[in-house]
Amino acid sequence: MKTVGIIPARFASTRFPGKPLALIAGRPLIQHVVTQCQKAKSLTEVIVATDDERIAAAARQFCRVEMTRADHPSGSDRIAEVASRCDCDAVVNIQGDEPLIDPAVIDAVAGALARHEMSTAATRIKHEAELDNPNVVKVVVNTGGQALYFSRRTIPYLREAASGSTREQLAAFPFLKHLGIYGFRRETLLRLVKYPVSALEAAEKLEQLRALENGIGIAVVTVDYDSIGVDLPDDVARVEKIIHKL
Repeated sequence: MKTVGIIPARFASTRFPGKPLALIAGRPLIQHVVTQCQKAKSLTEVIVATDDERIAAAARQFCRVEMTRADHPSGSDRIAEVASRCDCDAVVNIQGDEPLIDPAVIDAVAGALARHEMSTAATRIKHEAELDNPNVVKVVVNTGGQALYFSRRTIPYLREAASGSTREQLAAFPFLKHLGIYGFRRETLLRLVKYPVSALEAAEKLEQLRALENGIGIAVVTVDYDSIGVDLPDDVARVEKIIHKL
């Protein structure tokens, strides 16, 4: 299976304008992401998808760049435009703000596409502050490892342990945190973006719910990795410290 990695990158950001070009340890953020993706054994090529020439000019120095329309409502729509003109069987959508993404996670998500139309990754929640945080998306899976539901709420609700502390609840159940990486078979991705925004997607503001509402199963690979993203300018120094220790 020919699988390409596509990294959607936008210049505009409410909290951190120009984030893909922010320098981390002397290199643009987007270059760190590309370098990690290029270490993945499953990807035949890594592509940056952007509508901004500043990002494109920087990224062309280290990978292929595909220009896209500026009006895409989501990252999936942006990578679908690229996939529509790309010679591949499958696509892995990697977030452009994770300079420390583990190549093994990319390979695990890509590997699941041999048996499933769509895939993603999750890790067990270990920190108490994340359990009730709506910015930390939770996922529950069936016995076959396929997603049942994603939510910003804490799921499942532990009826017997609900009165206990957060620490006790984490000990009582293996809550899963969704990691924002997606794998798609090419034809599945192109079909998915043709569906209108679904009711659950609009409610939770989670685009993966569009797939579930339209009968597309999502395989969830559980990994021992927790994403370290760059959301705000203050995150740059934190990530630099980690890079310097590697």
